[in-house]
Amino acid sequence: MAKSKKKAETVFLVCEETGHYNYTLRRKPGGEKLRLKKYNPHVRKHTWHLEKKK
Repeated sequence: MAKSKKKAETVFLVCEETGHYNYTLRRKPGGEKLRLKKYNPHVRKHTWHLEKKK
C-alpha cells in the first residue's frame, strides 16, 4: 500500500493588530489554523498572530 506524502508548505504568521508578516513556518497541510502569541518588533510587545497563506 502506498502512503500519501503531504509536502510541507510555507505559512506566514500575521499580527492581528498591525497586519505585518513577522514570522514564517513550514508545516504540513491540514489541521487547525495556528493562533500564537508572538513578539511584534514594530510595536515592541507580544501580540496575537494568526496563520495565513500568501
